[in-house]
Amino acid sequence: MQRLTWHRIIILLTMALCQFAVLPASAQGQSRPITLMMQWTPQAQFAGYYVALDKGFYRQRGLDVRIEHGGPDKNPLADLRDGRVTFTTMFLSSALVARGQGAPLINCAQIVNQSTLMVVAWRDRGITRLEHLNRRPVSIWGGDFRAPFIGLFNSKKISPHIYTQNYSVNLFLHHGVDACSAMYYNEYHMLYQAGVNPDEITAFFLRDYGCGIPEDGIYGLEQTYRDNPQMCTAIGEASLEGWRYANTHQQEALDIVMKYARRAHVPTNRAHQTWMLRTILPAILPANTSSWSPGILSRGDFQRAVSLVASQLQVRRVPDYPAFCKGVSHAP
Repeated sequence: MQRLTWHRIIILLTMALCQFAVLPASAQGQSRPITLMMQWTPQAQFAGYYVALDKGFYRQRGLDVRIEHGGPDKNPLADLRDGRVTFTTMFLSSALVARGQGAPLINCAQIVNQSTLMVVAWRDRGITRLEHLNRRPVSIWGGDFRAPFIGLFNSKKISPHIYTQNYSVNLFLHHGVDACSAMYYNEYHMLYQAGVNPDEITAFFLRDYGCGIPEDGIYGLEQTYRDNPQMCTAIGEASLEGWRYANTHQQEALDIVMKYARRAHVPTNRAHQTWMLRTILPAILPANTSSWSPGILSRGDFQRAVSLVASQLQVRRVPDYPAFCKGVSHAP
């Protein structure tokens, strides 16, 4: 009788160990160490990621995430390729250019699905229509950010005198140029905080002219996906959960963003971050009538982005949709 009892105990222990072995890492109390890099310093543009970290959404999916902020002195793509980070956020246009140049990038989740890019112009310079920018001095961001703006000008047969815009709108504020590039959630509000009234400027949204493409996404390497596709899906799903929480708990999300901004000594204020969060959320979480889904880069948007990058930045090697879009389930 005693021998039978011990036999049963051994069987039960073996079954328990087998069940434990197939549990996900989060349930076993183990997490995979991951570094997720932002392409810029802490701000509400990245609120969902910081919320997901602080609320434990990454850890619930078995991911031990450390967020590293970017900035003008950082190169997220180089850090990703060299293995210093596991994932990074990046503009879609930048990712397509990098892929065309041989970087084995994959899109794990398309977070910002609507374009927020715009051109703002001084109204007192007589600029009320896009055509008025012809032969005018205009500052535009360089590098991979330039393609949508050049596409806009070419589509309207406009030839402004283009100057490279760096990390501020000071040249525009000092009337050194008649117009400049901006993001609605960021530089546009900076102008307001600098004392510019909305009726003093004319705003041209690129999406209104068919030249807007999706922006921030989460990117990793093809090898990372081959080694662990579940991790690439989990990083996207947890980040989206962070964005949904930020949408329904905006003041708490701002508290979290401001905490990380202070730690990084970012010169910002809550009013600007409030504007940023409120205006970027509709580009991440669509209304019920929208034609796109959170986290998914649609095939149509992908093709439009590829066409724009290929024509304006002379990128010839572009990936096909299934090879580029991984992670969060993508539309067929």
